[in-house]
Amino acid sequence: MHVLVIGSGGREHALAWKFKQSPRVKKLTCAPGNAGMAQLGECVTADVKDVAGLAALAEKINADLTVVGPELPLVLGVADEFARRGLPLIGPTKAAAEIEGSKVFAKEFLKRHGIPTPGFTVCSDHGDAYVALCAVEWPVVIKADGLAAGKGVRIAPEPDDATAIIEAFMEKRELGPAGDRVIIEEYLEGEELSFIVLTDGKSVLPFAPTQDHKRVFDNDQGPNTGGMGACSDEALLDAALRARILREIVEPTFRGLEAEGRPYQGFLYFGLMLTADGPKVLEFNCRMGDPECQPLVVRLESDLVDVFEKLAAGRLGEAELRWSADSSACVVLAAQGYPGNYETGKPITGIEEAEKADGVAVFHAGTKRADGKLVTAGGRVLGVTARGADLRAAVERAYAAVERIRFDGMHFRRDIGARGVEKLAAQR
Repeated sequence: MHVLVIGSGGREHALAWKFKQSPRVKKLTCAPGNAGMAQLGECVTADVKDVAGLAALAEKINADLTVVGPELPLVLGVADEFARRGLPLIGPTKAAAEIEGSKVFAKEFLKRHGIPTPGFTVCSDHGDAYVALCAVEWPVVIKADGLAAGKGVRIAPEPDDATAIIEAFMEKRELGPAGDRVIIEEYLEGEELSFIVLTDGKSVLPFAPTQDHKRVFDNDQGPNTGGMGACSDEALLDAALRARILREIVEPTFRGLEAEGRPYQGFLYFGLMLTADGPKVLEFNCRMGDPECQPLVVRLESDLVDVFEKLAAGRLGEAELRWSADSSACVVLAAQGYPGNYETGKPITGIEEAEKADGVAVFHAGTKRADGKLVTAGGRVLGVTARGADLRAAVERAYAAVERIRFDGMHFRRDIGARGVEKLAAQR
């Protein structure tokens, strides 16, 4: 089987790493890929915004299966173009992907279908937004409507903070058209959880629970990012709460999409807040999470190619996901300045040493080869991922591997998995 992976980040490297373990995969092509993915298969030049070009590439190389990592090509309709040409692809249509492409659509969808979510107000210009701020309880969450690479959600503790965010999004247009509309949302107290599922439109196959760490600094300080690390442990989610999430959130979401003429196929990521009143939806992603993908694939024992093939054929009900009893953790190493402006081209050392440790895999996110050297090429550079007998062991192993890696300006959170370790210790 020839598998095509679209994307160039840590999630795509992790998926490619998992595909390469399948005895059924004879060839792997990555478009455009990164320096880590180039060690697993052929990387080809590609523009993820060019959906026709991506479909033409799949035709040219006779790809048996295409898996899309990032949200942008899905929101632009790559699945529709592949379907028009009769090419198998894992991912939702443009209409279904709007559930991530527009936060306004997502919030109004949740409200229409009675799915638990924080209260909100939609604002179409900065004047409306400033008026809406007069009637809120502080703090509030302000979200840009469109895609913003994980940087379009900010918490405003006080009115001055909120005014500055509205000005940045809607007047200075720091996020471009993504900030033309904003949502002012109720701030919730609780614990965040990433609940990711696969569906073929008929059956739903949940992944193991994961917990993301979105803020850039320890103790959830600083601005939101695309994700600074994640962990996975079965004890993060008990059976009763898992059943409740499926019953009250996941199933109504897919029924609602079907009823609105947007049948769904592929990954759907439910970003949840576990509150005293129960789980509530903060956001949707129309693809696998990043960095959640990294700790998930190192625990996954099933052949993911078999699962995807059944999904593409509409037979997901025949598939299963088997998980190691181990826990896992991923620590993202970022460039200086991320999630703001950052420099690239910094030489990276120590990855081979880090990967010599048992249970450690280093996934490339923003890397490239320049003059024979591995250098930084993005804001999130590497995802150092490890398995362990329990979450504490996985976290310690990941941080021990981090200590072996160097590049100028490297920064990372030092508390990935800490909440989970504390929670699990309290349960004993």
